[in-house]
Amino acid sequence: MKRREHLSPDLTPIIDVVFLILIFFMVSSTFKKEELALLLTLPDSQHATQEIKKEDLYIELSVEEIALKGEKVSFEELDSVFAKVEDNLKPINVRIDKEVTYQRVVKLLDLLNKYGLNNLALENKKEE
Repeated sequence: MKRREHLSPDLTPIIDVVFLILIFFMVSSTFKKEELALLLTLPDSQHATQEIKKEDLYIELSVEEIALKGEKVSFEELDSVFAKVEDNLKPINVRIDKEVTYQRVVKLLDLLNKYGLNNLALENKKEE
């Protein structure tokens, strides 16, 4: 009596294709931590920072520039954007470089207060 061998498909080509697809996606994707426009040096804090949600407004303020949702803008453009915000309780995350003058921060806060946007979160980096 003859013994039958168990036939099984060769998995080598399938594994090759899976690895090629994996390498393709790794090379072709970009990984972004956050959509930020300005390079800021944030002050240290002992408490953790919160996550930015896509629907939240986030503002970055440096010594010379200001950005809203990752795009550089001017204070005049910010004024027109804030005028269109309907929800006064919408969360606004503000990242301020530690070298920014107090006058510049006050100018931003005055603009936010003008439209009643007071739900602010000032971001910083966690002390290590």
